[in-house]
Amino acid sequence: MPDVASILVAAHGPVRVLTLNRPASLNSFNAEMNRRLRVALGDAAADAAVRAVVITGAGRGFCAGQDLNDPELGMVGGAPDVGGVVETLYKPLALQVRAMPVPVIAAVNGVAAGAGANFALGCDLVIAARSASFIQAFSKIGLVPDCGGTWLLPRLVGRARAIGLAMTGDKLPAEEAQRIGLIWQCVDDAALMDTALALAAKLAAMPTKALAETRAAIDEAMGLEFADALSMEARRQDRLGRAHDAQEGIAAFVEKRAPKFTDR
Repeated sequence: MPDVASILVAAHGPVRVLTLNRPASLNSFNAEMNRRLRVALGDAAADAAVRAVVITGAGRGFCAGQDLNDPELGMVGGAPDVGGVVETLYKPLALQVRAMPVPVIAAVNGVAAGAGANFALGCDLVIAARSASFIQAFSKIGLVPDCGGTWLLPRLVGRARAIGLAMTGDKLPAEEAQRIGLIWQCVDDAALMDTALALAAKLAAMPTKALAETRAAIDEAMGLEFADALSMEARRQDRLGRAHDAQEGIAAFVEKRAPKFTDR
């Protein structure tokens, strides 16, 4: 039977909260939950009233990675079709998060392991409970980081720490993850959702189109020479400068009033 509520959806004003809801398996991904999450993200992207998204997990964990008992995992030559799962499920999910028109916050409430860890790290901002941890569990079962891990880790913490995390597969506590720059913030467990929702509400009141462009610009600049990055910035500024939000922001600044941003 499919997980009829493997993704819970709730609205908090302009903030959409998506909860991974397979707590008995620490919210490990199966194909059904992956598909439902992508639908929920698509719905949030299409809804003009949504200006920020928070993703968290039900129960004791955020996401323990791929459910290796998923009957849809499939087999190739007598072995699990892990490559097929990455190509058909995790790749489109990771790209969808990266292309969201609004900021996406991961509120990590427990263990985030394997693809679950890298899915969280692919969000714009990661806030973790103090009891949470991040585990690049792939090496323990003879695999490499996926769901974008090989791209994300060295960019977040540098090659040395990326190699160390990926090769050892050791548990990284949330406080240490914040200290080394892997995540944005570590907070007390009881404050996790309030902190995530407050940050989401703050971002929702800002020019979300410019925030999404900021994400895209930073990602693009990582592969550019400095002069090319400057040219890329000029192109984006030219486009944004013609939009409502930039004109509204400038006018509000001059008129000493609060701006009302609406672009998305």
